[in-house]
Amino acid sequence: MSFATRFASLGGTRGLATALAVLVSAPVLAQTAPAQPAPAQTAPAQRPAAPAAQPARPAAPPAAPAAQPARPAAPGVPAQGAQQQQQQNAGPTVVQVKAEPSQPEWTKVCGKDQNTNTEICYTTRDFVSDQGQPVLALAVYDVKGQQPQKVVRFVMPLGLLLQPGLRFTVDQGQAVAGRYVMCLPNGCFAEAQVKDDFIASLKKGANLNVSVQNQMGREITFAVPAAGFGKSFDGPPIDPKVLEEQQKKLQEELQKKSEEMRQKMLNGAAGAPGAPAAPGAAAPAAQAAPKP
Repeated sequence: MSFATRFASLGGTRGLATALAVLVSAPVLAQTAPAQPAPAQTAPAQRPAAPAAQPARPAAPPAAPAAQPARPAAPGVPAQGAQQQQQQNAGPTVVQVKAEPSQPEWTKVCGKDQNTNTEICYTTRDFVSDQGQPVLALAVYDVKGQQPQKVVRFVMPLGLLLQPGLRFTVDQGQAVAGRYVMCLPNGCFAEAQVKDDFIASLKKGANLNVSVQNQMGREITFAVPAAGFGKSFDGPPIDPKVLEEQQKKLQEELQKKSEEMRQKMLNGAAGAPGAPAAPGAAAPAAQAAPKP
């Protein structure tokens, strides 16, 4: 379904816990635990005979070397942190998406708010992966009236960190921060209010780069082509009948792709043990696509 249908169908963010404190304190507990049983062993040896206390003293020096080998465990913690920092410094993973083939151009839809009698238009488009799997959709809202405003809204895939939100920029321009509003089984909705200069840059720009974080905290940037946006944004809205036909056609294509994917998964499950890996990877991509 198109962006319009998905939003028309609308009427908690879970924090991520980390075990870093446990990992850091674990070596300390391992070193302090053996210190308590040591007096328990030497105390009985001293009571039977005084000379036994003298041989017990040489046992103390070996204990010191035993504590020294435990120290190399500490560098292991910075090593993991350094490895994670190197991964973050490697830069974001760029995912180039393309326009949904059934949408030859951006679609502009206009209507009036019945409560405020304010005209609201939005220019929208859906984007897919190279394999044709739905990835994300966006719409740029232009609200007229006494308090005009412009808002960019996204439908993002599932499985992303919500608390950091998202950032988007036109080409190499200034980044705009967005926040997630809600998540549904078919995707998460995010938005941000923008100014006129952003709209002007989007009309001239090549890509809208949308940066998010995956479950591992790794930055992913979706490169969304902006070609044709300015023409549709400044042009007339689409005829409601044409829009209805486009939505019907898109729904039929999505159902066809869903059936093809289901058949591939069934065929893969009946094959070799390693074969189901490919259908299993394709399944989340289908869920990531926001549908009504």
